[in-house]
Amino acid sequence: MQAVHTTAPETAATVRASTTAQQSAQSAYAGYQIIRRNGAVVGFEPNKIAVALMKAFLAVHGTQGAASASVRETVDRLTESVVRALLRSRPGGGTFHIEDVQDHVELGLMRGGHHEVARAYVLYRERRAQERARQATAAPPAAAPELYVIERGQRVPMDFPALRGLVESACAGLGADVKAEPIMAETRRNLYDGVPMDEVYKAAILSARTLIEKDPAYTRATARLLLHTIRREVLGGEVPQEAMAERYADYFPGYVKKGVQAELLDDKLLQFDLARLGAALKPERDLQFDYLGLQTLYDRYFLHVDDVRIELPQAFFMRVAMGLALNEIDREARAIEFYDVLSSFDFMSSTPTLFNSGTRRSQLSSCYLTTVADDLDGIYEALKENALLSKFAGGLGNDWTRVRALGSYIKGTNGKSQGVVPFLKVVNDTAVAVNQGGKRKGAVCAYLESWHLDLEEFLELRKNTGDDRRRTHDMNTANWIPDLFMKRVVEGGQWTLFSPSTCPDLHDKFGRAFEEAYTAYEAKADRGEIKLFKRVAAKDLWRKMLSMLFETGHPWITFKDACNVRSPQQHVGVVHSSNLCTEITLNTSDTEIAVCNLGSVNLAQHLLDGQIDQAKLKKTVATAMRMLDNVIDINYYAVKKARDSNLRHRPVGLGVMGFQDALYQLRLPYASEQAVAFADVSMEAVCYHAYWASTELAAERGRYSSYRGSLWDRGILPQDSLDLLAQERGGYVDVDRSSSMDWDALRARIAEHGMRNSNCVAIAPTATISNIIGVDASIEPCFGNLSVKSNLSGEFTVVNEYLVRDLKRLGLWDDVMVMDLKHFDGSLRPIDRVPEELKRLYATAFEVDATWLIEAGARRQKWIDQAQSLNIYLAGASGKKLDETYKLAWQRGLKTTYYLRTTSATYAEKSTVAPGAMNAVAMLGSGAVASAAAAPQMAAAEPATDIKFCSIDNPDCEACQ
Repeated sequence: MQAVHTTAPETAATVRASTTAQQSAQSAYAGYQIIRRNGAVVGFEPNKIAVALMKAFLAVHGTQGAASASVRETVDRLTESVVRALLRSRPGGGTFHIEDVQDHVELGLMRGGHHEVARAYVLYRERRAQERARQATAAPPAAAPELYVIERGQRVPMDFPALRGLVESACAGLGADVKAEPIMAETRRNLYDGVPMDEVYKAAILSARTLIEKDPAYTRATARLLLHTIRREVLGGEVPQEAMAERYADYFPGYVKKGVQAELLDDKLLQFDLARLGAALKPERDLQFDYLGLQTLYDRYFLHVDDVRIELPQAFFMRVAMGLALNEIDREARAIEFYDVLSSFDFMSSTPTLFNSGTRRSQLSSCYLTTVADDLDGIYEALKENALLSKFAGGLGNDWTRVRALGSYIKGTNGKSQGVVPFLKVVNDTAVAVNQGGKRKGAVCAYLESWHLDLEEFLELRKNTGDDRRRTHDMNTANWIPDLFMKRVVEGGQWTLFSPSTCPDLHDKFGRAFEEAYTAYEAKADRGEIKLFKRVAAKDLWRKMLSMLFETGHPWITFKDACNVRSPQQHVGVVHSSNLCTEITLNTSDTEIAVCNLGSVNLAQHLLDGQIDQAKLKKTVATAMRMLDNVIDINYYAVKKARDSNLRHRPVGLGVMGFQDALYQLRLPYASEQAVAFADVSMEAVCYHAYWASTELAAERGRYSSYRGSLWDRGILPQDSLDLLAQERGGYVDVDRSSSMDWDALRARIAEHGMRNSNCVAIAPTATISNIIGVDASIEPCFGNLSVKSNLSGEFTVVNEYLVRDLKRLGLWDDVMVMDLKHFDGSLRPIDRVPEELKRLYATAFEVDATWLIEAGARRQKWIDQAQSLNIYLAGASGKKLDETYKLAWQRGLKTTYYLRTTSATYAEKSTVAPGAMNAVAMLGSGAVASAAAAPQMAAAEPATDIKFCSIDNPDCEACQ
């Protein structure tokens, strides 16, 4: 800090050492600048941040204390964190005001737990601010210099009234608390003489963005400012909202022609009545977006030519709709119908469909499942298929159970096998190398059955220790667990690991047939007829599964028999694995690669008078199912086995999102019997209408070709298949069987017309498409009421609008509440002035006992013909809690689980401290002066919650979304 002066040689060396890394990387920051308080613009130099941090530590700990290696490491780490946060706030380059940088330094100190240093830094900034204020008062007032900007190559005076008009229009209708003044003030502060006009608009967007945590309605003001920039880019000039109806209609035909000429769009789109479709666009729906949603579309979905966007939001949705209506008889009517459900946010197709619909390479499917043969030709054929499928934005699930175990005899070479693991290393590297056209990283999940002799090494694939040649740090893994293993765990039995080369038929058996064959092989091993096997206590292996899941997040826990016994397609094959996100359960074989097309209904948009709006839901689902069925015929298949399988069975995966938002609207805490009941009735309604829509499509278009002999054909609906599971298990199935809809009428309809699709429903994670429409993902509880979401577009502050509305009503929404939510990672629990009712309603994911997640999941699984991506959240997880949770999942009939998300004991303790013990007014530990000084600075900085979601929400991939 500048208040500290020292000539100690070790201090200079310390500062130099802490800045070496930043100086060597200076060229990476060429696109960034700093605006000083006097208006001067200089280059961004991260080494100065390191110097400021080191001086802050010197001020508190003195020369000797700050010279230690641990402090230097801390300074380097904090500098890296501050620089990363700054750059991600402006991913395309730009300017930072010096106050912004200091805000991030202050927040970095706070988030790092260096409260004493942060307090000194806050007090120092406050003193300097007071000094500058005194100097400004003493000096004679000077006229503000006129600011000039660069507009179309010309240096012209900045038109502040026009800018104010733009900002005021962005704030219009968003409530009395959303004002233009703070956006204008922050924008002015970030301008400098000669700034390009595009940078002025960017500064306005970033200024509005900093206010989102003050009031979440600012997210829509920010989105509208971004929309203005998008329109300038696409239309070549400024167009006010009220003129967009006419402008959209004029622009749309030219946009399609331009996309075709650029070889981006399918030339079949020119066969549509483009004038009719352009007239059907609804520009008012542009105003629905929040900032995260619109920025995500702009960065990653909108088509561009030479890095200039050619798509506007409503044109984007219509392009997707047109691509899905290519084979319809009345294409325009169907395109408008599809456009309406997309643009209204009632339903959203998955990311591959949004990326590619209507383009020249229409790979629209989300998930591909393969099974790998036990020979080199089969293994490397599978690797090639992975690469081809991943190239065009598909997420992969590979079944590796057939590949013989380590030490197995190889007849062709008279040698011994190296097992599964070396090949999985190649799969891992392939997924990294084939990055889906630069849009996102490839992603794959390897499945292995729990009797495979390589299982114990498979469990350790994601560990950070051991031989790195036998580790897969970028690939997901999952256990494919038969019921017999779980029964042995519960009953305290032994378990035998085999090589599939000595018991190949186990791979295709499930239920009682598997149990009989498996016990026969155990008897052979006992008689010495099988040499290569290993006998372990089932409980010990289960404990290792859970330990690795806790330690590395992998392998996930999925249940082979529940997936197969309840599969409508068990008459023509076997489900050997799930997919990348554990919601798809389709047959695979040497001749068939399973494919699934995804899309999700927004539950929050289908409530009326405190109940499911059945009429609207039925209409939405019918349209959505038609769209998903169309994908099968339009889709580009990179691999013939995928095409053959998809056209034969025609599976789709209709899911849901916004479950948490619906609970907020209904005023139901996630951790409640009422929420579990809503999970039941809402999923029953979605499934009922989906199955009804599929049988209606069968009446119109014909049954899928492998329908005869399916559970559908036998009159067995998904909820009925629970009886089959109980019979095969010999018990161990405890699921509520209540229902509320007329399933007999549906059975009769299916008996008459059959089904168009072998499978209809699967709940995907929906991470990205939920961001686009602004709801909580999938069936997830709220992660944090004030948090940061990270994806390829950067970092975004997200605030729970429902909570803010309630807190405003009680007069509790203020800067102190914002600071408390930051400090407590978005949790209300430790904040004493918040009523208990709101704490229950707005409990975050780690405050909801995992039992409630399982119970709600079981009620949904009752109705679903595939599965659901069900994350498990555990605060302060213990071995006992893990054991109870996953056994309960099995006993409740769940087919799969997804990520296990846990927090450390310190996190749990922080979130459950005594009320008032750590509220914002005492947070720095030295009285109200420090807090008062910190409040205005911290309020403009990033929130404290920065716990990343899984790779599906990280800047890695969203393969199912």
